Amino acid sequence: MTEKVSAEIPVSADSRPRHVAIIMDGNNRWAKERRLNGVAGHKAGVDAVKAAVETCAREGVEVLTLFAFSSENWRRPKDEVTALMKLFLFALEREVRKLHRNDIRLRIIGDRSAFNKPLQDHMAKAEELTRNNTGMTLVIAANYGGHWDITQATRKVAEMAKSGELEPSDITDNLIQQHLSLGSFPVPDLMIRTAGEQRISNFMLWHLAYAELYFSPVYWPDFKEDEMRKALQAYAGRQRRFGQTDDQIAAKSSLSEE
Repeated sequence: MTEKVSAEIPVSADSRPRHVAIIMDGNNRWAKERRLNGVAGHKAGVDAVKAAVETCAREGVEVLTLFAFSSENWRRPKDEVTALMKLFLFALEREVRKLHRNDIRLRIIGDRSAFNKPLQDHMAKAEELTRNNTGMTLVIAANYGGHWDITQATRKVAEMAKSGELEPSDITDNLIQQHLSLGSFPVPDLMIRTAGEQRISNFMLWHLAYAELYFSPVYWPDFKEDEMRKALQAYAGRQRRFGQTDDQIAAKSSLSEE
């Protein structure tokens, strides 16, 4: 998917989200309640990732973005971070060919410079293997933060202005969006966060401007197919007004039915 996406706020949307973004929260608490270490929770969360990918692909979702590791997660205990990196590498080695067989394209966003070279190499190989797939796109946000994303996009635009490629008056929402990590993808229609927390935690700050938010009390390892379908059904039942009134939306609906 390489379409040129406008940053303009839309006026309507389908009942099925094109792009779903998920903050996968609760792995540690899931493990703690079972008297397991935190790494066991993250390993259990891998099965929930598979369920989310399979369900969204079946439901016709075009893009699924998963917040795997934030720029703030480096603050966690060193042993946990090390284990997470090993788990990430293992998942890339084991799962990418399954994605490829199912025509799913993998894209990884975030600042890769902090990762070791073997992990960076596997990221690049996984993306290259699935580059030409035409099914759903799975985006993994790793060492990603919304502040970082907007900053790196702004820096690119500033360099263009410095080199004389554009004037300050040429800087628009669309120009900035084109330089964000997912500038060529539709913005998320639905953002899901598990484990009862109700905040977006520096995740896709630009992109979530008009996303529908769904907060589930279920810990991520238990967020399987049924829970995913509940979130999609909840989204389908919402009225997205994009700044318009209920009467305006009703009038448009009546016209479309005629």
